[in-house]
Amino acid sequence: MPQRHSKNNNDLAFFTYDEKRKLGYGTQRERLGRDSIKPFDACCLCLKPLIDALCCLKGHVFCKECILECLLSQKKDIQRRLAAHATQQKQEKEEEEEKLMSQKARELDAFDQQNHGAVPQYSDKNHSQGKNGFHGANSVKVTSYEEEALRTMKAFWLPSATPEAPVKVEAPSINTICPQGNEKLKLKTLFPIFFTEDTSDQKKPKSLDKTYICPSCKATLTNTSSLVALSSCGHVFCKKCADKFMVVDKVCLVCNRGCKEKNLVKLEKGGTGFAAHGDHLDGTAFKHLGSGSGLGLTRPGKT
Repeated sequence: MPQRHSKNNNDLAFFTYDEKRKLGYGTQRERLGRDSIKPFDACCLCLKPLIDALCCLKGHVFCKECILECLLSQKKDIQRRLAAHATQQKQEKEEEEEKLMSQKARELDAFDQQNHGAVPQYSDKNHSQGKNGFHGANSVKVTSYEEEALRTMKAFWLPSATPEAPVKVEAPSINTICPQGNEKLKLKTLFPIFFTEDTSDQKKPKSLDKTYICPSCKATLTNTSSLVALSSCGHVFCKKCADKFMVVDKVCLVCNRGCKEKNLVKLEKGGTGFAAHGDHLDGTAFKHLGSGSGLGLTRPGKT
C-alpha cells in the first residue's frame, strides 16, 4: 500500500502542517495547577506564609517586614532621583546665566567696535557677510570656520565617535506605590488582618501548615473562597457571611466592633508572576520555529 505523500515528503523548502504540529508550532495552552498559584495566606512579596500580616485598601496582603522594607527602599530611590533632578536644574540655571553673560559681552564688544571706527557688525542673519563673500544658504564658498567644523565633526555612524547626548532627568513622583497593584500606597493606609485558625481535633492538620476557617460559618478558607477583611478591626470572613450579616448589622461578628460597608475590603485571590489573578488561570505560550535549527523558540504569552 503506498504511503501518504504529505507525511513523508521532507525535501520541501518550507515546513508542512504535520511537521509544524510535531515541532509544537503555535499557541500552547496549559491549565496552571496549585503549585503555580500563591496561597491566600501568603505574602505578595516573599510568597511565604504571612507574619504580622498587613493589608492595603485594594486587598493585597503583605508581611509587615516585607512591605516596610519595600516602602523604605522606594523612599530612598525617590530621594536619590529628587537630588539628581535638583542638581540638573541647578546646572541648567548656571548654564543659562553663563549664556546670557556671554551674549551681553558680545553685544558690548560689537557696540564698542562700531563706535570706535571698526568694521560694522551686521546682526541680520540674512545679510551677514564673511571675508570670503556671501555666507548663507545660497553661498558656494566655504569659510575657514566651516572647514574646521567639517574636519572635527563627529562620525555619527561610528559608536566611538558619536556625540554624547545629555541625559535628561525627569522630575520623579514623590508617591510610593503598591508593589502588587501599582496604585498609590501610604503606610498609614495599611491595616493588620487576623485569620481564625482551626483548632478542632477533627480538622487538625498533620503537617505544619495551618488551616484557617471563617469565624462565622466555620467553613475552611481556601484559594477558591472569596474573602473579606474589615479595615476597622482586621478580622477575615468569607464573602457570604460578610454580605449576609455585617452589611445588615454593621458590626463585627467576632469583636462586636462597629463597621460600615466601606470598611469591607475584598482580599485579592492568589497569583504570581506565572499566573494571573482571579479565575483566569490558563497559561499560554506561542512557539515559533527557529531558523535552520529545527527547534522551536518559545515566546511567553498572556496568562
